[in-house]
Amino acid sequence: MARIAVIGAGMGAMAAAARLAVAGHRVAVFERGATHGGALRQLKRDGFAFDTGPGLLHLPAVYRDLFLKTGREPLESCVELTQVDPAARHVFADGTAVSLPNASRAGVLAALDEALGAGAGERWSDLVSRAREAWDATRRPLLEEPLWPDWRVLGRDPYPAVRKRGLFGRGKGPTTATLAEVARRELADPRLIALLESHALAYGFDPRSAPASAVVLPYMEQTFGSWYPRGGMRALADALYERCVARKVEFSFGTAVTGIVEKDGRAAGVELADGRVSEAEFVVAGVDPVRLVELCQGREPWWGADDVRPGLGPGDRATGRLTVCLALRGARPGNAAHRTVVHAADRTAELAGVFGDGSGLRTPCDRPTVTVLRPDDPATRPDDAHEAVTLTATVAPHGPIDWTDGEAVAADAERMTEIAEAAVPGLRERVLWREVLPPTDDALVPGPALAGQEGRFLRPANRTRIPGLYAVGGWSHPGGGPAHAGMSGAIVAGLIVNGDDWHGST
Repeated sequence: MARIAVIGAGMGAMAAAARLAVAGHRVAVFERGATHGGALRQLKRDGFAFDTGPGLLHLPAVYRDLFLKTGREPLESCVELTQVDPAARHVFADGTAVSLPNASRAGVLAALDEALGAGAGERWSDLVSRAREAWDATRRPLLEEPLWPDWRVLGRDPYPAVRKRGLFGRGKGPTTATLAEVARRELADPRLIALLESHALAYGFDPRSAPASAVVLPYMEQTFGSWYPRGGMRALADALYERCVARKVEFSFGTAVTGIVEKDGRAAGVELADGRVSEAEFVVAGVDPVRLVELCQGREPWWGADDVRPGLGPGDRATGRLTVCLALRGARPGNAAHRTVVHAADRTAELAGVFGDGSGLRTPCDRPTVTVLRPDDPATRPDDAHEAVTLTATVAPHGPIDWTDGEAVAADAERMTEIAEAAVPGLRERVLWREVLPPTDDALVPGPALAGQEGRFLRPANRTRIPGLYAVGGWSHPGGGPAHAGMSGAIVAGLIVNGDDWHGST
């Protein structure tokens, strides 16, 4: 039985802690904040509750496996999960709207044909079929296995090029493309293009530079469904924390780690802000790469001077989210969609505002894409005569807007509320109060790892160059998002329990 120190109490760190505790190890978690859950945060006020991080769960099998492997109680006995149907309603710039059913390829095809015209559903369905090929090719190396030592192999994009038609039909189109190029070439309709690119934007990817393999993002959602835990996503974090406690994981909150102790060339514990040292045979770090380098006294733990680091290259920085929490008077209509995406009027302007126009210049976008979440959940409102609604928009965390400028933030929140009226008619007249949460550095999380683009969208490996030190969570392989964080914890636990030559689950 080894003693294991875990830095941070995010979802990936807790997933690793629970699995390691069940394997018989003594696990101590040190979290500098006041609570657990990482990005799965929640704002509570006056009987209202709002998720301020991810609002839905995709790939629920990750947490079903975690709860089965760490105890007799399955996930559904700890958290009430329901499928969101429709999965989403989309309102496009021209006023067209379509509701997409949950986990139904045929239903999505029919809905798109009806709303956008004959042939729209087939074009989308054909793209999703090719996305499945990319998913099948990369699911294991990008989700279930440790990052390959020869990670450059994953720099090749697995998305299949469309075969050309006509006399030269035996040829293929370009084998390397961005998501935006795929959208223009294969979807044509600007509304379908907006639908595809909105999935990338929601994860913080610029479709103009993201690899074509990013088509797996809508594929995952459409295939495995969108799920909502009663009480919000925070309920999932609470359930995982309670599972850790039940398995005798020790938590110390308000306890910052200031350094990683090394002895005989391997990690041997952590140094705490109060000067204490907690000895350990293994250290699991659920922190971002910059902080991990600081904890290693400036030593980069993943690569040497002659190596090319995977991911985190220039231009591949995490985006932020501007969140507006609205407490509303009036009951939620029974036919209201859980999630509505109101697309930007000018996507070019939106992308330039978030990622830059190619020259590095960012100009604020007046009407960004706004996602409206209005769950039918009594746990989120004081009574049935009120409703809790959350608005989010992807933004640049460092410019062009100064997020410390209260007037600028309030003006953006007002614009988002106006845009959201396409999803909630009469919204502004129903507002009792609102709270606006601008992006902060400690809330930035990158998207999931993607193949292609020479590995720029991969994440640093879980196994580091320092024996006994492992990285976990959204900044590490296989990337951000609740499901990927859960898999990160499974991979780290597998490496510690089975040894560094472990290749993943079978």
